Amino acid sequence: MMKNRNALLILSGALNLPLMMVVTAASGDMPIAPADVVRAIANGLGIGHYRLSPIDEGIVWQYRMSRALMAACSGGGLALCGLILQTLLRNPLAEPWLLGISAGASTGAVCIMLLGVGGGLLGVSGGAFLGACCAFGLIMLLAGGLRDDATRIILAGVAGTQLFNALTAWVVSTSANAEQSRGVMFWLMGSLSGVRWPEALLGLAAAAAGLVIALCYARSLDAFAFGEEVAATLGIPVIRLRVVLLLVTALVTATIVSAIGAVGFVGLVIPHVARMLTRTSHLTLIPIVFLMGSHFMILADLASRSLIAHQVLPVGVVTALIGAPAFAIILYRTREKPQ
Repeated sequence: MMKNRNALLILSGALNLPLMMVVTAASGDMPIAPADVVRAIANGLGIGHYRLSPIDEGIVWQYRMSRALMAACSGGGLALCGLILQTLLRNPLAEPWLLGISAGASTGAVCIMLLGVGGGLLGVSGGAFLGACCAFGLIMLLAGGLRDDATRIILAGVAGTQLFNALTAWVVSTSANAEQSRGVMFWLMGSLSGVRWPEALLGLAAAAAGLVIALCYARSLDAFAFGEEVAATLGIPVIRLRVVLLLVTALVTATIVSAIGAVGFVGLVIPHVARMLTRTSHLTLIPIVFLMGSHFMILADLASRSLIAHQVLPVGVVTALIGAPAFAIILYRTREKPQ
């Protein structure tokens, strides 16, 4: 019964996701007839040759569809990273944003964009990846390693987040003019406005790779849920598994942050909601979390463009407005039922 329910959940989510993207592509300040939206998408996919206004076709395919794809990939990727970190660290509050990985990636990306670090050999994504790795290394050093000490890891994450946020603010305030500062600060709060197909396809590649690798290690993650010692007794290479999956979370997070900035709470809230809906193994939980994260981010992006007429809010503001109350509920549940 439970297996059928989970399979139905995954199937319905996978089928509904393209529909959600089409609905998002049809929404915006400039009204476009639904039939033209479908025709523009068919032209973009190469399965149609309809005659359309170049402006309408460009808005639907180049702007809205690439944005919808990036929203789906970033939501799924961040939720997946949150699930992996919470399982590996056995900490219900672990996620890329809270542990400082997003802040480190933001610092690396801003150094590339404003200071030109890397001499042109290192792109924004590469800088974000190095920043994410540096941040995670520093936080693990402060926490005394990857041992099961939730309080130390969280405190180290908060300290690392503040440090890298301060570094980012310092770089922006000393190296950017007023116009650049406004653009970078808006981007840092999470923005899909600058996303086009190159960024969306890069996000798709990173999220898909993370999903496949996580599914390959699903059985090992099940063992980790019972503790590192139990996983080791089952023959799982604990250190290698942690290194591989932590690098995967850093890479996925860095790719997403380099495209849309730091978006918080998705990796924290979605895995908890998925576990509330279904208690199952990671082989099933991973695709459920990924699909839920994709749907959540698409809806958050839609809300960011719809809440205020003719104005776009940073998507990170919308996720924070939803995630902050959820974070408080999780804290309360953690106090009531310590893990």
